[in-house]
Amino acid sequence: MKKLLAEMKGSLMSGISYMIPTVIGGAMIVGIPQLIGMAFGVNDLSAYKDAAGFFHILYQINQVGWIGIGLVNLVIAGYVAYAIGDKPALGAGFIGGQLATNIQAGFLGALVAGFVAGYTARWCRNIKVGEAWSSSIPLIVVPLLTTGAVAIVLGAVLATPLSWINTSLVAWVKGMIASNTNSVVIAVVLGAMIGTDLGGPINKAAWMVGNVLFIEGIYQPCLMTNIAICCIPLGYAVSTFIYPRKKFSDEMFAAGRNNLIMGSFGITEGAIPFLLASSLKLLPINMIGGALGAATGVILGMHSHIPPLGGLPGIITADNKLAYIAGIAVGALFIGIVAPLVANFNPSKDKVEEEIDLDDIKIDMSEL
Repeated sequence: MKKLLAEMKGSLMSGISYMIPTVIGGAMIVGIPQLIGMAFGVNDLSAYKDAAGFFHILYQINQVGWIGIGLVNLVIAGYVAYAIGDKPALGAGFIGGQLATNIQAGFLGALVAGFVAGYTARWCRNIKVGEAWSSSIPLIVVPLLTTGAVAIVLGAVLATPLSWINTSLVAWVKGMIASNTNSVVIAVVLGAMIGTDLGGPINKAAWMVGNVLFIEGIYQPCLMTNIAICCIPLGYAVSTFIYPRKKFSDEMFAAGRNNLIMGSFGITEGAIPFLLASSLKLLPINMIGGALGAATGVILGMHSHIPPLGGLPGIITADNKLAYIAGIAVGALFIGIVAPLVANFNPSKDKVEEEIDLDDIKIDMSEL
């Protein structure tokens, strides 16, 4: 059972890694035309759907981005299936992902489809037939069984309950976001999760929450995770400007300065070298920093009416830009100030001091 759960987690992470470019690409192609339109005083590009000219072109480009966002369930289901059952599972996974979108089963439905298609395709490897019929297995039998399994499990048996669960969760989160107190709680939880394993399963789970709700038109959780993702690596970059150079080894100092770029584009993995220096001490610091940053943004009224971009470019898509900037600044400053106080980022300096022995000390007696 433990092995199966580990395999399923790995397959999920694989599906998410394939899905990330779809989300990012779609969001950028949605957001950039809208920002250009807003610069010219046009807040709703859909008004130019049947028009002609520059704003109609922006509308057309914007719609391509929405197509990309609409493919998220299809992509994750397909590549979860692919991670489990290889190419024979891919088609049924894609079909199941699109089915999840059509029946409003959302991300949960897409995952069910991916796992059903993948494990059905893997089971099909056990089918043995004579040589004369062997070519029919990959061409006819496997597509029939994998797609049929998805149709029965997701299309017939679980369609209603999964759709109910998905719509209920979305409604519940919308209610939480509408309440200032509850939205701060969500921000603290998501921000702390981002700060745990820095690109690992817990971090990705929080990121997925933001992006699953993003697809449903709820943008604030995505803004929360975007702030936390930025402020953690930027915090270690800030520390190299606050503290003396001797507090950092050459490698750590270079890593800190590199985090100016990593943090600006929302890559939490840039903080991993620092976390490894003292994991037990820095893990809570990262979690608190991420939670503080996300909560600060929410308290100051951070929101967006268009799909938010990640990293510092997210400033231009946030309606309350100062709240977004303040969230990143608060989280980064907390980590930048506190982390070097609790962890040693220049272990070579201590090692040199420890290696000094009394036998190494020479006193010139001739001058006495």
